[in-house]
Order: sequence, then structure tokens, then C-alpha cells
Amino acid sequence: MTVLAGNDADWVLRVDGVSKYFPEPTAREMRMGTGRFLKAVDGVSLEVKRGETLAVVGESGCGKTTLGRTIVGAYRPSAGAVALRSGGETLSPQTRGRQAQLRYLRAAQMIFQDPFSSLNPRMTVHDIIAEPLICNGWRDRKKVRARVLELLERTGLNPDHATRYPHAFSGGQRQRIVIARALALSPDVIVADEPVSALDVSIQAQILNLLQELQHSLGLTYLFISHDLGVVERISDRVAVMYVGRLVEIGSTDEILQRPKHPYTEALLSAVLRPDPNDKRQRRVAQGEIVDPANRPPGCPYHPRCRYAQDICRTTVPELRPIPGSGNQAACHFAEQLELEGVGE
Repeated sequence: MTVLAGNDADWVLRVDGVSKYFPEPTAREMRMGTGRFLKAVDGVSLEVKRGETLAVVGESGCGKTTLGRTIVGAYRPSAGAVALRSGGETLSPQTRGRQAQLRYLRAAQMIFQDPFSSLNPRMTVHDIIAEPLICNGWRDRKKVRARVLELLERTGLNPDHATRYPHAFSGGQRQRIVIARALALSPDVIVADEPVSALDVSIQAQILNLLQELQHSLGLTYLFISHDLGVVERISDRVAVMYVGRLVEIGSTDEILQRPKHPYTEALLSAVLRPDPNDKRQRRVAQGEIVDPANRPPGCPYHPRCRYAQDICRTTVPELRPIPGSGNQAACHFAEQLELEGVGE
């Protein structure tokens, strides 16, 4: 059984054994009505405290985005449950009743990776930000406009921008529009899916500063999806590491970056560029290709790429568990014995 972080009274977002499977049949299997499933997310459990930033990291295809979209209700989980505390009540996208589901969707919003494709090019900035308000029953045009202008100011945009279209803005400005839209309904949790990866480095810093300012002023909780560990180090309180749909390690940012307990985490950290050109340490990158989520090997899914794998790794799936002497939880049979290298060592 997966161990959840934090006390029961602390969490604002809880993901409990969530899986999301996608059918992946061949042409013959489609005719026969059979086929295999791609296990994009498989049994993930975690908790996020109010005002906290939990970063989710891992290679492309590890299930980060699918997990984020399942949390905000864009995907319905194949198994497990998601819950969110908002306004003194516990909400879930799986709760029966349209009003309960809508309350959940208002409380959990998403910032997408590509700020251009996530904006309708035929709508003005005003209409883009106003759309969630109107869809949720705002009928007074003056109040809608006042809210839109307030959000533009809060995200560093000018009131004049309200009448323009997305193509008239830079990438950083478009991402500010996306953030303003996500804030429109005063959510409790924001899932930020690679929100700065499509931006120039200088603009990345501005958007990260904005996200941190909004978090402090509005009490927001972030699930921050990223592959850039430099960005993760700056913005996150805790880090969850995913591999082929499963959590393999979770802990505080300092513990994960400096004292990893899972070989996959070590491999991710080894790929981080070091500023010292004279650093001659051997990089401990993962060998081979990421395994097929629709056809995982038996045992630990990471064992075909792991330099430390032993017989038990090939037959028995390790559970995510607290590691004695560490603040981390890791899914590795030998987490206590291994001396793994972090970025600061």
C-alpha cells in the first residue's frame, strides 16, 4: 500500500490510487473486441498541502501530463479517486451531481504548456478570460469586465490588451493571459503543465516570479509539472518523481536533489548540466530506452535500465515506502543500501 505524505488535516489535494489507462488495440484486436491498455498513470497516491508547490518530474511519456489532466477533471480516472478541499467541503470530480462536479472544476484549474495553442485565436483577450466566468453564471457585464481588468492587472498586463487577439502578443504575454484565465474563478489548486518550457530563459524567470507572487498573495496550491530540474529547484517545496506511470520517489526538494534514494532519480539528476567545466565526475545516466507503458517487464519497471538491479528487482515490484534516516519515500528494494549521487555532491 502506498504511503501518503502529511497529516490527514493538512491536505488540500489528495490523489488516492489513481490510474488512467488508454486502450491500445491492433486492427485485429479492434475487430475481436480485445486489446491491451497503455497504463499512462498506474496507482499514483499523493497529497499536497495548502499553499505548497509539489513538482512532478520525469522523462517524456512518464505520465506527468496525464496525471495533471486527471486531477483537473479533463480525464476520468480508470481507478482510484481524486479529492480537493475547497470552501470547507471536500469535492471530487467523480461525485454524482452536476453541481458538485462543477464546484470541483472551479476549484481546480490548469495552465497549459503551449500558451498559443491553448488560446482561441478568434477570441479577444477579454472574451478568453471572461469565458469561464460567463459559463459559471456571471451575467452582469460590468462585473465581468471589472473582473477581467483586475486579472489583467494582477498578471502584469495592461487594460488596453483586453481588446486584442492572441496573435498580437509575445509568448510570455500569452502565458500571462493563460494564467489570468486560470485565476478567473479563484481556484484553490492550479496544475501548471510545463508552464515555462516554451519560453525564453529571461521570460521564464518573469513567469516564475509571477507564479510565486500569486501563490503568496492568493494562497494558491500548485502541482507543477516540469522536466527542468533547475526550475523545480527554484519553485517547488516537494518533488514527486514518476517513471512509466508510477511514483518512484517523493520528498522535499532538498532531499530529492541532494540525497536521492531511487536510481532513476539519480539518473535524472546526472543529466543536469553542471556549471563547472572542470567537473570530471562520471554521469550516471539511465541506459537504454524507457519501457513500454503498455508492456511493462515483471518486477521493478526500471530494472532493465538500472545499474544496481539484482534478482529480486526482476521479479518483485517494490512498494513506495518511507526510507529510514531520510525524509524521502522511494520504491526501491535497496534504497537503504545504495549511496546515490545528487546534484550538489
